[in-house]
Amino acid sequence: MSFVEEFQANLDSLPNILQRKYALLRDLDKSLQDIQRQNELRCEQEIEDIRRGVRSGNITPDTSLIRFSDEALDEQKHSIRIADEKVALAVQAYDLVDTHIQQLDQYLKKFDEELRRRRENAAITTAPASSADDSTKSGRGNERGRGRHKKSRQTAAVTAPAAATEAQTTSANPGGMDLDLPVDPNEPTYCVCQQVSYGEMVACDNPDCKIEWFHFGCVGLKEQPKGKWYCPDCAATRGRRKGK
Repeated sequence: MSFVEEFQANLDSLPNILQRKYALLRDLDKSLQDIQRQNELRCEQEIEDIRRGVRSGNITPDTSLIRFSDEALDEQKHSIRIADEKVALAVQAYDLVDTHIQQLDQYLKKFDEELRRRRENAAITTAPASSADDSTKSGRGNERGRGRHKKSRQTAAVTAPAAATEAQTTSANPGGMDLDLPVDPNEPTYCVCQQVSYGEMVACDNPDCKIEWFHFGCVGLKEQPKGKWYCPDCAATRGRRKGK
């Protein structure tokens, strides 16, 4: 069984387990409220009895001798035990969810490390074919055209054929991290990192940008920018022009 299958099997049972714990929490909470109301009424009655006894002279007004009945004290102790049970159940529910989150984080970390290793290997493999890459990059502006700015940046990820192929192959075999994926030596490179396209990418809105496309991580983005976006070089150039 692969990690994904095992994780999915554990995740499928999580809602039922949490539902049972939440149902028990609700029952304990109802019991606690009933006992607390009963104890409040008992204590109010006993306080009133003590006041009448003091007024009538049957009870000495010595606070060290005045106390609640054993029944009232037992009810208060019972309330504390129920409250402790509620806290324990809540901690168990939290730990269950946190365990699944940690398992998913570990898998994503391994997956990211494997993708990074593959990109590094791909860069080393394609290094001797620099002339082909240079010719591809030099004609990239004509092939892609300035019309690329008209395309929504939300769909920029689909312009990364190599990354899409890699992601599909990996998702089909999540447990087999040792697959050798084919790398096209003619695949053009982009971004300041001079790597092939992968993941989500963003296009610079400067029509004269020399690089044009950038990986999110390389330019410090976590999500698609709203409105127009300029790469660091183009943004600096625009700033200098405005300052003149």
